[in-house]
Amino acid sequence: MPTTISQKHRDFVADGDLAGTGEVLGKKLEERGFDKAYVVLGQFLVLKKDEDFFWEWLKDTCGANAKQSQDGLGCL
Repeated sequence: MPTTISQKHRDFVADGDLAGTGEVLGKKLEERGFDKAYVVLGQFLVLKKDEDFFWEWLKDTCGANAKQSQDGLGCL
């Protein structure tokens, strides 16, 4: 059975867009040096893939809410 790739995944790979972050949150992340989704992925790995730490970091860094954080985690 073939696996389907979501549009969010295609956007992540093609453009470096992170699900859950729109223009406002994306700009805040970019201002703090996180200009590509793979850079955010690097931060997630630095945080040892701990979802709670990542959520707190994303909230503190760009003001993401729980839904946005979960969408971002799902993308990563």
